[in-house]
Formats: sequence, C-alpha cells, structure tokens
Amino acid sequence: MPELDQVSAQRWIDRWERQQEVSLPDREERFTALIDAVADGTGQADPLVIDLGCGPGSLSVRLLGRLPQATVVAVDADPVTLTLGRTAYAGRPGLRFAELDLRTPGWAAALGLDAPADAAVSTTALHWLSEPQLRAVYAELATVLRPGGLLLDGDHLGADAAATPALAALERALLDRQESRRFPDGDDESWLGWWQAVSADPALARLAAERDRRSVDSGHHSSSPSSLLATHVDALRAAGFTEIGTLWQRGADRLLCGVLGGGP
Repeated sequence: MPELDQVSAQRWIDRWERQQEVSLPDREERFTALIDAVADGTGQADPLVIDLGCGPGSLSVRLLGRLPQATVVAVDADPVTLTLGRTAYAGRPGLRFAELDLRTPGWAAALGLDAPADAAVSTTALHWLSEPQLRAVYAELATVLRPGGLLLDGDHLGADAAATPALAALERALLDRQESRRFPDGDDESWLGWWQAVSADPALARLAAERDRRSVDSGHHSSSPSSLLATHVDALRAAGFTEIGTLWQRGADRLLCGVLGGGP
C-alpha cells in the first residue's frame, strides 16, 4: 500500500478546500468572524483553543495564521481527515491533533489539558451529533473551559418550523435560491464526490474503510434537531453558558456564541 506523504496530503486538503468553498460561499467570511471573536473575546495573544470536529484542520490553521502564539487542540474521530491534517501540517507550531470521538463520554478529560481552555470553536461539525450527544458535548466542554470562556460554532442552524413556520420556510427558500445560483451546471466536485475519490485512492482506502466502520457520519441528516438553532441554545444554557447569541449571520448560516458563566 502506498504511503501518504506531505505533498499528497496537502493536495487532498486543497481539493477539500475547493469543494467546501463551492458549497459554502460565505465560508471565509464566517472563518474571519469566528477568529475575530476568538481574538477579541479571549483578549489574549496566546489563547488555548479546542477545535471540535476539526476535519483536516481548516479552521485550526487559519486561526494559527492570525494568532501564531495560540495553542490549538484539534479534535476529530475521522481517521481520513485527521491523517491528512497530521501529515500536511506535521511540525506546525501550536497545533496538536487529538483522535477522540465527541460521541463517547470522557473525551474532554482525555484531551489532557494542563490549563482551562479559553475558547472552543467549530464549523459545520456539531450538527452531526444527535441532540442527546450535543447536550453531553456541551456539558463536558464546560468542564474544560475557563469561566468566561467562549463556544463559537459556525454552522447552518435554522429556525424551528414548528415554532416559527414562516421564518423556517423563508430560510429554506433563500437557501434553495442560493444553491441554484451556485450549482447551475453541476460541474464542481461535491462533498460526496470528494469522499468517493478518497475511497478510490490506494493510500487512503484503508482509512476510508475504517471511517465507515466507525460510522463517523451516521448522524448527518438535515432533519436532525441538532441542525436547529433552538437546540443549541437550550443545550448551551443547560451546560452553564449564560450569554448566548448570534455574532454573524447570512440566512441560516450563522456564528453562534456562548459565554460560560462564572466569569468576571
């Protein structure tokens, strides 16, 4: 079986970035807003940050590009994207990947942090969790964040159709129109197409099979309660986050912020 080298890993990540940019046209703007919030919200040049569901490290490396003195612990259970990130960014100062499953209790303690984290960040990852798993993740996160620490989640978090049917319908309509403008001919590689290509690469096929065995994407469906804003707000409040709100928004695509209680 061929070995995955740093150049090949970076090529796969570059290809990942291209398909993400097509499906998420506001992705860079949302990344910028999130990192601005880390910088201003922690008030530190060297914050300790946990990246939840980090994938190949897209957010982590951007954050370190802006805050080079930061420490980022990037967490994921996906053996494919973790291997790509570890290989492509081997030796990157301030970056540590942790292979942990957020669905498994005890992941926060297993991080082995030597100080409370200043912030936890995530993009388009936490909606993969079931509602009970999401609540458990936020509760565990509160045990390793400092008082006043931040949770910053960039994701598509929609209105609840049962509570606000008109708003939910408008959000859906706007997203449908946006997608019809972005994919007029379907020539760009999709998220699914990227994964199919990964599975066909001899250097990654074994890892892709292990990913399937772990059922990493078993909770990924648009009707999950974890894709609703209200679910996250309720779960954060139950975990002890006392200030919760949207810092940036474009339709249902938003940057949700929670501030852990107990701060100054």
